[in-house]
Amino acid sequence: MMVLTHIAVGFLLAAPVAAAQPALGVPAAAGALVGGGAPDIDLLVGTHRRTLHYPVLGWVGAVPAAVIAAVTPTALTVFVGVGAAAAAVHSTSDVLGAGDELRPWERTTTAAVYDHHAGRWWRARYVIPYDGSPADLAVAAAAAAPALVVYDGVVRWLLAALLALGAVYSLLRRRLVPYFERVV
Repeated sequence: MMVLTHIAVGFLLAAPVAAAQPALGVPAAAGALVGGGAPDIDLLVGTHRRTLHYPVLGWVGAVPAAVIAAVTPTALTVFVGVGAAAAAVHSTSDVLGAGDELRPWERTTTAAVYDHHAGRWWRARYVIPYDGSPADLAVAAAAAAPALVVYDGVVRWLLAALLALGAVYSLLRRRLVPYFERVV
């Protein structure tokens, strides 16, 4: 899945916080943005979907952080709780997509995300055929919808801009491969 989908899912986690406690909406949104996107930094540093993706171990930190945020809601605990949960969901949900390859529609690898706990790669499920696919964009839009209703101002505009960027990426995804190959 594209990083923008993961961020939108993070905002799906932030929306109930913002609806229940508007004063904590911005820290929840910031946690969604950081946590939803952070695991994909391993595209730049290390092995993608292995270095910063923790589909099992991520939950070890996310669950207590979310509980602490629910019990003691402050800007910091909400930021950390939503961010940790968004990162854990990101890492786990990558198994629903394709393998980590430049042309995932060719299905040359089934390695979706590395499970550090078990010491093995989880197999790609292809529910989302590839990052930037129409299905991927649909998931991003559906996940972002509640936050677009709950938030206003800068947060709403940021999320709308991210969705627009995701739509452009989806339109161009298959044409971008030669450029990605030059970079990689």
